[in-house]
Amino acid sequence: FKCPDDYGFYPHSHSCDKYWKCDGGTAELKTCGNGLAFDATDSKFLTENCDYLHNVECGDRTGLEPAITAPHCPRLYGIFADEAKCDVFWNCWNGEASRYQCSPGLAYDREARVCMWADQVPECKVEGGFSCPAPGELANTGSFSRHAHPDDCRKYYICLEGVAREYGCPIGTVFKIGDSDGSGNCEDPEDVPGW
Repeated sequence: FKCPDDYGFYPHSHSCDKYWKCDGGTAELKTCGNGLAFDATDSKFLTENCDYLHNVECGDRTGLEPAITAPHCPRLYGIFADEAKCDVFWNCWNGEASRYQCSPGLAYDREARVCMWADQVPECKVEGGFSCPAPGELANTGSFSRHAHPDDCRKYYICLEGVAREYGCPIGTVFKIGDSDGSGNCEDPEDVPGW
């Protein structure tokens, strides 16, 4: 590689995770961390920036170093879905995995890389989950109704147009079932009978 200027950072022609550092006109081949790629968006080539693979448009630079794995980390750097739990994902930095959990009712979407409603995440369809009451089954529910979770007093479901979404009460509160009309609210445990 011949440096076009005395100083700068230039993408490798074939590898997305490699780049050239030019200093005094001398080129040095550099490699981003495993799971990172060189961000070549600086048109002046003055920025040395390696970013998560999913944040970098590699184009024709398809080559990558072989994956180096660690527990919960398919590569040393990146954000990865948990293989067993839909609501858990891992942020890996140099092979150290930090666990994150989506709020109740949400699941980690591998493509969008955010927590979304679980019913909108294809890999996370819950079988045998809560079923909303049929339309007209509850009086005066309006457009939605609230229902207690069968196993966790902090959680509840909101049914909106027949789709159940799990919610959670703030820490220190529990879901208090309302009348039989699909109402209810998060309350102090002392104000909830039978708790």
